[in-house]
Amino acid sequence: MTPDAARRRAIGQILLLAAGFLVLVAISTASVLLVNKAREDNGLVVHTVEVQSQIATLLLEIRRAESAARGYLLTLGPEFLGDHEAAVSTIPGNLDKLARLTSDNPAQVENVRKLRSGVETRLDQFAQEMNFVKQGQPAGAVALVREAVAGNIGGTIREIASTMRSEEERLFGLRTINADRSQQLAAVVTIAGSGLVIALAGISILLIRRSANARDEAEGLLRDSNLNLESTVDERTADLREANQEIQRFAYIVSHDLRSPLVNIMGFTSELEELRGDIFRRIASLARAGSAERQAPDNATDSAEPVLEGADKQLSQDFTEALGFIKSSIGKMDRLISAILNLTREGRREFEPVWIDTKGLIEGVVTTVAHQAAEAQAEIRIDALPNIVSDRLALEQIFSNLIDNALKYLKTGVPGEISVRGRTKLGFAIFEIADNGRGIDPKDHQRIFELFRRAGTQDKPGQGIGLAHVRALVRRLGGTMSVASELHQGSTFTITLPINWPIANRKPRT
Repeated sequence: MTPDAARRRAIGQILLLAAGFLVLVAISTASVLLVNKAREDNGLVVHTVEVQSQIATLLLEIRRAESAARGYLLTLGPEFLGDHEAAVSTIPGNLDKLARLTSDNPAQVENVRKLRSGVETRLDQFAQEMNFVKQGQPAGAVALVREAVAGNIGGTIREIASTMRSEEERLFGLRTINADRSQQLAAVVTIAGSGLVIALAGISILLIRRSANARDEAEGLLRDSNLNLESTVDERTADLREANQEIQRFAYIVSHDLRSPLVNIMGFTSELEELRGDIFRRIASLARAGSAERQAPDNATDSAEPVLEGADKQLSQDFTEALGFIKSSIGKMDRLISAILNLTREGRREFEPVWIDTKGLIEGVVTTVAHQAAEAQAEIRIDALPNIVSDRLALEQIFSNLIDNALKYLKTGVPGEISVRGRTKLGFAIFEIADNGRGIDPKDHQRIFELFRRAGTQDKPGQGIGLAHVRALVRRLGGTMSVASELHQGSTFTITLPINWPIANRKPRT
């Protein structure tokens, strides 16, 4: 199959799957909407039934109260009084519930208002009847009963209740029809959707089979093309290892070759410094000999500093300053060469993973810098730390460098606070070395890890190698290193190392 044909087939499959996905989404959405609609319609039907039931319950309690009141008037039996009072106590609650159930229907809200007025009137009559009886005036109670019959309050209540039932029956019929229609539509959509799903499943199976065949064919071609890949990778890896070793040898040789002329320069500089005294003493003597007024012979010894004046004195100062610059540059060059040699030696060292009590190791590091911490008025706090399997010497170098930097770059006049804390996550140990020192500008966060590069005010000794060396060690140990810092806000260096560093990784990277 040509690449164009394969691309067209892939595009067709993608379009078909996209169309199928959209159809499924549409069917699913329609089904959900229709099911929700059917549920709402059924809920309305149930709501109508609840309203009808509540109307019947209210009327039943009113009749129960009337019957019990009449029985009590006729017999004065306490059981009728208790039944009456129980019925009366439930009527307001039933009326309130009916009001809540019909609050969504303005017509029923008005009917409930009228019904409440009639019920409250009837309850007042009940209360007056019971009061007459309790006061020993049964005749007054009977008169009230006759008045209630004549006023037809009960009939008014029943008429309003009948009107409300008629409205609910109308709503019940309408809502039942809507619920049936929603259920039918949901069923139709579900059946249609099921059919489409089956069709799409068949098409998908066909496409999957075709893709599987194409994949098998491609895998066969890939196996054929990768027969020699492993040997090619081994060859390239060997070349890379040899080139890396050559670079290390070159750095080592260059460092030694640079040190040889540097020693000569240092020697000749010392000779120049010794000759300086002889030269300027001779100049001073010549200056005195050529003066108009002869002075007493110079009694100064050969080692005494010659007394110069004017241009000769300035020349002596310039000469001394130039020698100072040369010696300073020689010292810096010597330190850089030593650092390069240390890096090449460290790169050739084979790591030995052992179980390490990390807190004890860092406590030992802190002990070595205790005098420096005391001079800086700094407190170093070590929290609980996870123990790991790693190379002890590499860890000592990592933490020594970071703690030394934290002490070196504290704020002047501010008591230092340095903390070492740790935790574990997903098989890794995470160490954080935090301080309240000068901080590092965010734009220099990557610069400080580059070889021979430094950031901020250069008022402390250093060659810009420490952090680069630390990050190289962390990477060789299978971890990562990062920094979070702002100027004048302190710094936090985060080291992430595997808890159990595999022995297979102990050889130096090439």
